[in-house]
Amino acid sequence: MSKKTAIVTGGNSGLGFATAKKLCDNGIKTYIIGRTKEKTEEACNQIGENAIPVLFDLNDIAGIPAMIESITKNGSIDILVNNAGINLKKEFTDVTDEDFLSIIHTNLLSVFAVSREVVKNMKENGGGSIINISSMASQYGIPKVIAYSASKGAIESMTRAMAVELAPSGIRVNCIAPGFIKTKMSSTALDNDPERKNKVLGRTPMGFLGEPSDIADAVYYFALSESKYTTGTVLPVDGGNSIGF
Repeated sequence: MSKKTAIVTGGNSGLGFATAKKLCDNGIKTYIIGRTKEKTEEACNQIGENAIPVLFDLNDIAGIPAMIESITKNGSIDILVNNAGINLKKEFTDVTDEDFLSIIHTNLLSVFAVSREVVKNMKENGGGSIINISSMASQYGIPKVIAYSASKGAIESMTRAMAVELAPSGIRVNCIAPGFIKTKMSSTALDNDPERKNKVLGRTPMGFLGEPSDIADAVYYFALSESKYTTGTVLPVDGGNSIGF
């Protein structure tokens, strides 16, 4: 894997950080795209020499082609992890058109635009692997996250469409739907709401929260040749939450 190159969007924290670290620790040169200079550079310093910071706000859709070109001029991209995303928690009737479009813009349109530009490079270089990050919100209904749910459902549909269209070019496209993962943000939220925490754990058959490394390990599998006959799949990594009762 030492000759492989990857891009991880939103790789400066949370699941993206764990994913970027997993790739870099295994010798994969990884471009970490983040919009905050200090946070992105600090993440790369923590991960090590294989991590390369790319300072860019993915809301700048028009600037994405030039940003990807600045990366691909240094060589081919073998792995793309579309991890960056934002959430909004509001009552359905309080969500404005601007709110909804903002989530779709970041969580869906930027994924499409980044993927489109990277695919151009992958086609020129004989293939690659794209891993999209979805959510349990695409698996079943969760209140107060209508825009986020819509964006993640679209990511899963786009994953399947991309997989079919790009397979003849040697490009595999898969998706991971994380369950409740133990991050600083989720731990704070659940610890301050014991009722919600009990509900989460009560419908998770394995009975505990996942680790960011669980998502990173799943991404790594899809990035490797061991998954060479796998494309168009959506893999829940959720301790059984999406099938729990």
